[in-house]
Amino acid sequence: MDHIASTAGPIRFTLNGQAVTLPPGISPTMTLLDWLRGPARLSGTKEGCAEGDCGACTVVIEDASSRIPANACLMMLGQVAGRAIRTVEGLHDATGEAHPVQRAMATHDGTQCGFCTPGIVMSAWAWTREGGDPHEALAGNLCRCTGYRPILDAMGAMEDDGVAAPEAPLAATEVSTATQRFWLPRWAAEAVALRAAYPEAWLLAGGTDLGLRVSEHREQPEAVICLLNVAEMRSFDHDEAGVTIGAAVPYWRLLDACVEDADFAPCTALLRRLGSRQIRGMGTLGGNLGTASPIGDSLPPLIALGASVTLVSPRGERTMPVEDFITGYRTTLLAPDELILRVTIPRPPPGALLVCEKLSKRHDQDIATVGLSVLLERREGVVVAARIAHGGCGPRAARAPAAEATLIGAPFDAVAADRAAAALEAEIAPLSDLRGSAAYRRIAAGNLLRRMALRGPGLAGEVMAVEAPHGQGFVA
Repeated sequence: MDHIASTAGPIRFTLNGQAVTLPPGISPTMTLLDWLRGPARLSGTKEGCAEGDCGACTVVIEDASSRIPANACLMMLGQVAGRAIRTVEGLHDATGEAHPVQRAMATHDGTQCGFCTPGIVMSAWAWTREGGDPHEALAGNLCRCTGYRPILDAMGAMEDDGVAAPEAPLAATEVSTATQRFWLPRWAAEAVALRAAYPEAWLLAGGTDLGLRVSEHREQPEAVICLLNVAEMRSFDHDEAGVTIGAAVPYWRLLDACVEDADFAPCTALLRRLGSRQIRGMGTLGGNLGTASPIGDSLPPLIALGASVTLVSPRGERTMPVEDFITGYRTTLLAPDELILRVTIPRPPPGALLVCEKLSKRHDQDIATVGLSVLLERREGVVVAARIAHGGCGPRAARAPAAEATLIGAPFDAVAADRAAAALEAEIAPLSDLRGSAAYRRIAAGNLLRRMALRGPGLAGEVMAVEAPHGQGFVA
């Protein structure tokens, strides 16, 4: 308890370049969207799905070097403390007229009913700074009537306006009310002390999963420990050994690192399909591990790569393989007084085959039906070590030891892949649900292994990345 800081105060942040201080008593778990459309009377930001799928509520998080789109429907007011947020009302040129991004949308007939337009405009404005594929930048924005061709034409005429991000105030470490306590610790020692003192408190990072309990189910938790400002959980190292990523680092940072690193090219294609830019701007690897969903996109590649997770508690730190950390359906080894501190992802061994696959009903921004990641080490063309990890094929993401064993001691070819696929289909026990039947999942998992062999070009040992038709990545 000695480490718990007590810098209580109101929620302060920067909105559209202006300092904002919220009045006492406002719930720190109210969504940013509800506040914008309610007390703030900024109704340009729209509500569509209230679960981070449609993009109508898109706002932008600004800092000195980036503009990150985010879903206001999932973001709690406590999370914006100390940050700079911009909504569509904050876009205008030096004369106060419509912003060039808005004018480009109108000139190219990129809007009809206008309901989705504010969110699309904010995603496009962020894209002018962040760059990349404009199609991918719009993957989190549902256009209900215009169609994407004129919107993409408009984006082709847009340029970065060069506007620097405004300064944001320092967030208080507690922004509580008479009925709710909301902490924003700055150091791991403070977060651990809070966790030990309030084991029932919600642990909040990006909120792309937990936020649904507020936006859809209208829950009002009594206590929340928000980990976004914990320095040790914001650390990020990318070097010759691999990647070490703090539990509160958003996905977009990991994606940027993978884009620059050929060894992690298969992870790049998969990460681009992990939600949308809005979700990747908020969601964290620590959160995906903590929820331990059997269809969590990041879990099969973490397990296949032999990643480890470090936990911290009043007793100190302990590190374990990700595959051991997850114990069952949404259950882990995390103790009531522990927090996820960081994840360490080792670099694939030289010459290894690495593939990361995901099957889903919709290509972009959809939950996986089946996930499969494979890492094969070879010497002189013979497989000497194999790690096959699957998701959506049982109560938790896990290894497939029987399938792995069939590959050891032989070259990896179509015959070996077929043998391993048969073993995989026999050892998994998937369930049937709306995304796919158990029989489909079993066959699909095996076929992903067969497809790995049929890809062909990388089997000679050269290093290459292949973008498959449905966005899966391959490196050999």
